[in-house]
Amino acid sequence: MFEPPIQPVPIHRNNPPTTMKRILLTVNGAACAGAILVFFTACAGPRGQTFEQLAMTPQMGWNSWNKFQGRVSEQLIRETADAMATNGMKKAGYQYVNIDDVWQATARDAQGNILPDPARFPSGIKALADYVHSKGLKLGIYSDAGTRTCAGRPGSLGHEAQDAQAYASWGVDYLKYDWCNTQGLQAPAAYKKMSDALRATGRPILFSLCEWGNSKPWTWGKGVGQSWRTTGDIRASFNSVLSILDKQVNLRQYAGPGHWNDPDMLEVGNGMSVPEDRAHFTMWCILDSPLISGNDLRNMNPETLKILTDKDVIALNQDPLGIQALKYSAKDGMEVWFKPLRKNAWAMCVLNRNRDPQKFAFDWKSEKVTDDVANRETKFDAVTYRIRDLWQKQDLGTTKAPLSADVQGHDVLLLRLDKE
Repeated sequence: MFEPPIQPVPIHRNNPPTTMKRILLTVNGAACAGAILVFFTACAGPRGQTFEQLAMTPQMGWNSWNKFQGRVSEQLIRETADAMATNGMKKAGYQYVNIDDVWQATARDAQGNILPDPARFPSGIKALADYVHSKGLKLGIYSDAGTRTCAGRPGSLGHEAQDAQAYASWGVDYLKYDWCNTQGLQAPAAYKKMSDALRATGRPILFSLCEWGNSKPWTWGKGVGQSWRTTGDIRASFNSVLSILDKQVNLRQYAGPGHWNDPDMLEVGNGMSVPEDRAHFTMWCILDSPLISGNDLRNMNPETLKILTDKDVIALNQDPLGIQALKYSAKDGMEVWFKPLRKNAWAMCVLNRNRDPQKFAFDWKSEKVTDDVANRETKFDAVTYRIRDLWQKQDLGTTKAPLSADVQGHDVLLLRLDKE
């Protein structure tokens, strides 16, 4: 199927307000005898949102890879958008429906245009984006900084501006950009090149850097994209979750509104136990990770949906301060984490890494929590907080009395502390 970049219709007074920008595009496809200079017009996103205004809290959505890998199709994306719009996830804040690898045809056309696989996406990406948008959601897409994607489809190397223009003209809202087949490239320059190309389209496309943390993107990714992967791929096992969690501890100072550490997509609903799913989701929430679900939204059990849509837990992730949690203590497989929240509140998470239940005790007045990143202290010896168990939806009194609790194996105790 041929689906080159689409020329938007002219803007009239009675159309919704958008920002228009003309760009000069160099098309450098392999079949071209020379560079062809073409003028395109691209629409900015709704409400005049800019690149700098994207992901002021961590982005929330879904991605096809963890569950379906290469088994992606137009039908799957439509059905997933239908599910997200109706099952409570949209109401909970999820908005991006992201197609991962293998949406592309196996080769570009003679002009170097990137094309959708005609068997998997017979209606094209523009029609699919229109459908997702009609549900009040946004569409994401995938590419790679190298010659080929991780699954062997055409990468964007040498076609960055051309591909960015195609995405914008189709109405794409999100780009995950991988790092396979990039021999000889330097990640900062490669990602900035695509970042500049996306900006030049005039459409605010969220840019998710998937470089796996090899070149420490947390040190250079701010201003290039809205999030950057900090590790290799996650797997649907609690050991994988814990391994990735351990690599986030010293990265919190690099995250904030519009620029987030990304410990990879969620595996909630993909085979771990309910306590493990709950612990995984909790830790990603307090880490201010992007919340990108990776399960089959069309066929979820009630426990999975309950975890993914818990408004009190999601509120920690979406807190406008945007301060990643700090690891306060660790002993005998029990970890205590604190996250500063607006209005001088805190989240406290007790993670039990052990398989067996553990007793946990915490004498507030003898503990001093200092956060140098947020420049805040809990001051438990002078300030009293109300305690709310966010998963159990129970009030647990105040910090005037010591805390005592049982924490199940591979589970968490998640508390919100609000000043009296």
